[in-house]
Amino acid sequence: MTWWTVVRFLHVLGAALWVGGQLAVSLVVLPLARRMLDGERRGQVMTAVGRRFGLLTAAVFLPVQLATGVAIAWHHGVTWASLAEPGYGRILAAKLLLFCVVMAAAGVHGWASGAGRPTLARVMAVGSLVGSVGVVLLATALPGT
Repeated sequence: MTWWTVVRFLHVLGAALWVGGQLAVSLVVLPLARRMLDGERRGQVMTAVGRRFGLLTAAVFLPVQLATGVAIAWHHGVTWASLAEPGYGRILAAKLLLFCVVMAAAGVHGWASGAGRPTLARVMAVGSLVGSVGVVLLATALPGT
């Protein structure tokens, strides 16, 4: 096992935890909270879940993804100019752009949830989840080297 295998593993693990966490909250926690808790208690639980997920995102997920992503790009010889080239460069550029959109949607979701704007929060949550799946799909399309 090489150092780059560990870096790539951490990058993939971080992405799996992020997307898996979104799916777990959306498909497991939220439906159970809706079914088992009254409106006030459900709001408290989901707010706590969202805050914890947001804290872990800011403190762990983003730093790990950014550090390992930059390291992997450097290792592959990616330059700003190569992001416009067909193949690896364009796919990586699309992945990076979508990742930024996903992080923005997640941030707006957190703000909208706290500001009492449930419709906007729901739209941003769904957008973030769908975008996250798109990031994973783009990642799997990157040519292996």
